[in-house]
Amino acid sequence: MHRDDFSLPAQPPGGAPRLRASWRRSERYGLAADEIRPVFTGSVDTESLLYECGREVLRGLQKTLANEPVSMMITDPDGLVLSRLSEDATINRSLDRVHLAPGFYFAERNVGTNGLGLALADRAPSLVRADEHYCTGLRGYTCAAAPVVDPSGDVAGSVNLTTWSDSAPELLMALAQSAAANTSALMLARGAGKAAPPTPHGEVFRVYADRSRAPEEGLPTTGWRDAFAEARTAFRRGLAVAVVGEPGTGRTALASLARRQLRRERVLSARPPAPEDVESWFELWVPELGKDSTCVIVSGVDSMPAWATTELAQLFARERTTGDMQPYVVTATSADTLPEELRELIDVVVDVPALRFRPDDIMPLARHFAHQARGREIDFTPAAARALTTFDWPGNVRSLRRVVREAAARTDRVDLHHLAPEVFTGPGHPLTRLQSVERDEIVRCLTEPGTTVSEAAERLGLGRATIYRKIRQYRITVPDRTP
Repeated sequence: MHRDDFSLPAQPPGGAPRLRASWRRSERYGLAADEIRPVFTGSVDTESLLYECGREVLRGLQKTLANEPVSMMITDPDGLVLSRLSEDATINRSLDRVHLAPGFYFAERNVGTNGLGLALADRAPSLVRADEHYCTGLRGYTCAAAPVVDPSGDVAGSVNLTTWSDSAPELLMALAQSAAANTSALMLARGAGKAAPPTPHGEVFRVYADRSRAPEEGLPTTGWRDAFAEARTAFRRGLAVAVVGEPGTGRTALASLARRQLRRERVLSARPPAPEDVESWFELWVPELGKDSTCVIVSGVDSMPAWATTELAQLFARERTTGDMQPYVVTATSADTLPEELRELIDVVVDVPALRFRPDDIMPLARHFAHQARGREIDFTPAAARALTTFDWPGNVRSLRRVVREAAARTDRVDLHHLAPEVFTGPGHPLTRLQSVERDEIVRCLTEPGTTVSEAAERLGLGRATIYRKIRQYRITVPDRTP
């Protein structure tokens, strides 16, 4: 039977728009409703923090469901099944027949609408019952899944609970959410040891010229200036633009500055919404699209819930055909991460290079941010300038702005000991709270004016060999005070 012989569920209970959007994506992927062909990888990562913590949580849950026909799974963020736990031989054999087993990818792209695939696509707890599955082979099951968040705040994978389609789905959903939350908490305890800062969801705010303006005309390198010129040219031609780059590179700032070349009165930035806020988020900013005096930048489209992306693509496509909407702007991490539905609606992709590729821009930006913070010129010692310039800035311009503003708030002449400890450390594994305190104290002593490594060790009560070992452990760059 061909997939066209099947219709979408009329009104699925709860979250119907998400399910309809998922079915449309499944059809666009070219999947056959009567055939399940997930990709088999042959091996899974059993050494990851997700696997370790997820298995531990699910083993505990398994004890409370000893005689229930429930299969519990951990998947990675791409939908690869890493682990499956169940004591029910019948459901295990049944799931083997549809390949819902370790080593198989069960993302939406591979097998259509299903619980774990929808949870990962929309970054939200998801329940898919019986005939709500896109593929007929999965309609004998009910699947509840919830995303697992790692210590950095990113989606690390999902917890998926699968049972027969006539079982109680409400209890299944509650158990999946609880297991996912417990896995996230356990990863946090064993990982960085501290919570990631909350990510703003669904905010729509005005971008003010005096707040976002960067000294682009004065930057020594061509990276930013070339991107700015490319965006401005595209806007003048009335083209739809995607500005891509790593988080913190100034994608929204570049787009808003380039759009102001068209003398727009307002620039609004709409951040990705939380899954439960998608409808109200659209209602908040969509009316602004038709106003000639307003430009709306939809930020982070590659981190939006999948059904929101589907709705956004339909909105852009509809408005594009009528010609009533101003040229739209979106931002994403890279051209590759642009959702497929939006990619075909974008005319020009402008790439904003990361700050580590523009070291000559760092000090002009630093002086600009310091002046913003204090309202006057702030000096930097040669040692401080060298430290800022040689750091990789994984958080890009956003991190540089924060570090410089914190330092400028303390002094009129920024030296090494005014800079945040992160500037002197390289990339490494997440640190516990105790390790972070230890690292920061070592950096504080090393950056005190005139302090040698031996003197820092003495102040800290450490042996010379120990402090050098700690310097290597935390990848600390010993400050260079050469004039």
